[in-house]
Amino acid sequence: MTLAAAIKTLFAERNADLVDVAILQPADPFLDMAGEDLRRRIFLTESETGEQLCLRPEFTIPVCLDHIRTQSGTPRRYGYLGEVFRQRREGRAEFFQAGIEDLGDPDTAGADARLIADAHALLGQALPDARLAVTLGDQAVFEAVLAALGLPRGWQKRLARAFGAPEQLAAALADLANPQRKRGLGQPAARLVAARDREALAAHIGRTMEEHGLAPAAGRTPDDIARRLIEKAELGAVRLSEEAFAALKTFLAIRVPLAGAAATLARFAEDAELYLDAALELFEARAKAVEGQAIGNVTYDAAFGRPLDYYTGMVFEIAAPGAGQPLAGGGRYDRLLTLLGAAAPIPGVGFSVWLDRIETLRGGAG
Repeated sequence: MTLAAAIKTLFAERNADLVDVAILQPADPFLDMAGEDLRRRIFLTESETGEQLCLRPEFTIPVCLDHIRTQSGTPRRYGYLGEVFRQRREGRAEFFQAGIEDLGDPDTAGADARLIADAHALLGQALPDARLAVTLGDQAVFEAVLAALGLPRGWQKRLARAFGAPEQLAAALADLANPQRKRGLGQPAARLVAARDREALAAHIGRTMEEHGLAPAAGRTPDDIARRLIEKAELGAVRLSEEAFAALKTFLAIRVPLAGAAATLARFAEDAELYLDAALELFEARAKAVEGQAIGNVTYDAAFGRPLDYYTGMVFEIAAPGAGQPLAGGGRYDRLLTLLGAAAPIPGVGFSVWLDRIETLRGGAG
């Protein structure tokens, strides 16, 4: 049986309807919600009417848009198999992915565990001899820690955006520990930033870009640049106590087998005197549900995230020795469908597997 046929069989067994979404997609949802790394790699174009379009860089947003457009009921599971397109400095820019999007299940812990099991089963079929290892993180627990530490909302947003991007998170933490005065703006822009005059600053940035013949970068209008400059200035005025900063560093250093993770987090919260009850209750329920799936090697890493802005809760990746890069990844995105235009909130969780990486490990067979 070919790999594609095996995947379609698994979709049928897991009650995931195979869908076919358009390769050409509206660009705005990806520019607004997909994260900095993906924004830089999108292939952009325009329609005859001037609408900004892009080649499909991933499947989650297109599947969710189609679900909203067709007004399908929930709960509903979708499976997909096809190409995604991302710019690279070298090598190919077309990749093959397969995955499942699970929409509308109110049992968050159960749906998360089932989704991880789906990804693990798919890889197990494709690579029966591989020693698969699952790394699990939790955006919601991380954000609960930030809130409990009393960080200003601006800092919470910046750190939450950096979750899943180790270099950005390290830079944000360095700024939080030892804020540096930002230089190089030039006096007119610096004065407008100091005055927090976003409208005037955006106008100044727009004129400057025009004078130098610069087009706005993907998703970065003059107003957006102005907003971020002012936000950075406001964040630079914040000082975090040594105790709070130490607690944050202690949290991010947690890496334990999932079976003991809930107890470890509870001890951390008690030692740091942080109220995390709601986030830890869901975490423990999910850990028990994952244990019930008998997946095996699952590690909780408090600092682990995935670089997509729409994630709101559990995130995970699955790797195998010799793969070099993860073979599968996914997570929960409970706000995404509302942001895309759904009339009512629809919880969602999904994963993708990288078929090209799997084929490499299979030696090109299948």
